[in-house]
Amino acid sequence: MSLDKTLQERSGGCCELCGAQEGLQAYIVAPKEEAIVICSTCAATIDTPLEDAKHWNCLHDSMWSGVPAVQVMAFRLLTQLGAQDQLDMLYLEDDVRAWAEAGLATESQEPTRDANGTILVEGDSVSIIKDLVVKGAGFTAKQGTTVKNIRMVAGDPTHIQGRVNGTVIFIISAYLKKL
Repeated sequence: MSLDKTLQERSGGCCELCGAQEGLQAYIVAPKEEAIVICSTCAATIDTPLEDAKHWNCLHDSMWSGVPAVQVMAFRLLTQLGAQDQLDMLYLEDDVRAWAEAGLATESQEPTRDANGTILVEGDSVSIIKDLVVKGAGFTAKQGTTVKNIRMVAGDPTHIQGRVNGTVIFIISAYLKKL
């Protein structure tokens, strides 16, 4: 979709997500049919942000935009990337949040299950059933450790996110049991 004069002026000739100035195009933020300006790099991975997760570090800035359509896209992308810390900081008006959530892919994803087959949901407390070496953090999560207030990993029903020894880590759900 080509850029109209209003979009061009609002964006200042830059991608509203990453700030790039080349390969600009309009992108419709469904279901409201409002447009934002994105560059060709953003357009290439906007539907599959995990393919180029480093590029989306730009969302730390664009999530503060005053343009609701930009806020919606930042929310959707941060959700798909599993960037819960940024999502916790992002405040959206109720109608903007409803718009953002309406556009998220609502595929019938398998539920996340623990080692016993019990379905896990966000906020549950679980116990680790096997010593797990945490790569990159330099410690082992010991069997019996309780992980409270777990978070689901977007798009991956085999992992959860939780805090162990003060560090947020990803844990394979097969090594957990619900408390």
